[in-house]
Amino acid sequence: MATPASTPEGAATAALRVSVITPEATIYEGEADEVVAPAYDGSLGILRGHAPLMALLGTGTLRIDRGGSSKSFAVSGGFLQVVDNTVTVLSESATAA
Repeated sequence: MATPASTPEGAATAALRVSVITPEATIYEGEADEVVAPAYDGSLGILRGHAPLMALLGTGTLRIDRGGSSKSFAVSGGFLQVVDNTVTVLSESATAA
């Protein structure tokens, strides 16, 4: 089986794919080197290759880091899922912070 680094599209898959979704709209879609989320029981950091995960979100700042810059969102409640280097945040509310 080929690994992402050995495939032609390996460079494009070197980052996490991230979506931040609320009941009203998709707030963010893009790539990240790291995602830091306010899980219900503490801060949660996610890097490429993270094991599959489902987490309950609390209230706080969701940070998406890519290439030395960051985007931050104030989130309140919801869920975070990590599967195959894809991070999906389903939040009751999310606004740019």
